[in-house]
Formats: sequence, C-alpha cells, structure tokens
Amino acid sequence: MRVLGIDPGLTRCGVGIVDVTEGRVATLVHVTVIRTPAGHQHESRLLTISTELEALMDEYRPERVALERVFADTNVSTVMGTAQVSGLAMLAAAKRSLPIGMHTPTEVKAAVTGYGQADKKQVGTMVAKILRLAVIPKPADAADALALAICHAWRSPLGRLAGSATADLHGGAESRDRPDRALTGAQAVWFAAEQAAKAASPERRGLRR
Repeated sequence: MRVLGIDPGLTRCGVGIVDVTEGRVATLVHVTVIRTPAGHQHESRLLTISTELEALMDEYRPERVALERVFADTNVSTVMGTAQVSGLAMLAAAKRSLPIGMHTPTEVKAAVTGYGQADKKQVGTMVAKILRLAVIPKPADAADALALAICHAWRSPLGRLAGSATADLHGGAESRDRPDRALTGAQAVWFAAEQAAKAASPERRGLRR
C-alpha cells in the first residue's frame, strides 16, 4: 500500500509518502514540506499548496491519502488556514478517486510510538526507526506527515486495502476494535497501545483538544 500523509498547515504543510507491506514493513518514498510566506496573499498561498499537492499525487500515485483531523483551537486564524489546506488536500484526493483517512494526533502517536501522549521528538525518533533512516526527518511537519501515512497503513486491517472511501472519510481506515486473527508480538503490542490510547484520549471523553 502506498500512502500519502499530509500534516496540513498554511505556512508549512508536511507531506510524507511511504510504501507499507502486509507485514507492516514501511519504506520511505518521499518527504517534503510545502512552504508559503506569511506576507503573501492568502489565496496565492492556498494556490501554491494546492498546485504542489496535486503535482505530488500525480508523480507518486498513492493509493490512499491520510490527513490529521482538525480540532478547534483558541487561535482561530491558524485553525482556519489549517482547515482550508485540509480541504484542498481532500479535493485533490477526491478528484483522483483516492480514499481519505482522517486521524487524530492521539491515534497517530499511539500507532508509531505506542503512547498516545508522545511528544514530537519521540514521534520523530520512532518514524526514523520504523523507516530505517539515519536521521530524524526535519522539520517536525515532515516527520508528522510520515507518521500519519504509517498510522493509516497500520490502522487498515493488518495493512490490507479494505473498507470504502466513505468509511475512511468518517474516521480513517477500519478500526481494529478486536483482532480477527493471530497477531505477531509487535502487532499485539501496537494493538494494545492503540486501544489504551483510545480509552484515555480527550476525543473519546468528548473534550476539545
């Protein structure tokens, strides 16, 4: 499965592409950060991001797209810009009939580190380890985008291309609330961490992030 992960942002939009086997072995394909200057016209910045996202999708031809789910925040202007970039990414994916997965930060952290409250350094370190990289991808937006892609592939039932685009849009790849077959030791640890993070996450308690 080739997954394109997007950490949406108006000033820095992280994009990471990985190939993941059914055995959950992930390999880096491409990673970049699309940047737009804060002093430029808002619509021009959105056009730049849209153009680059579409070019990356056409060049690398992912099978799925993973996005961070946007939450309300005290900084309304930041949230608006992030939401607009998310919309551009969803539109680009929809134009290419690509299923879209939406994942919360807690889900992503649990998937790659085993701990839903991990910090950015821990996420970056584990992304480098999972992808067998000599250095942590920088800036953090790049590592976060790769983590999203890895999370989406791993949250699909043992890496299989299952579920419809409609299901993905309503919460990401099919959730593994109960294993349907024997897991390896590493998979069992990941599954337990994911379930613990879900139970403890603010999203599950109805609180705003």
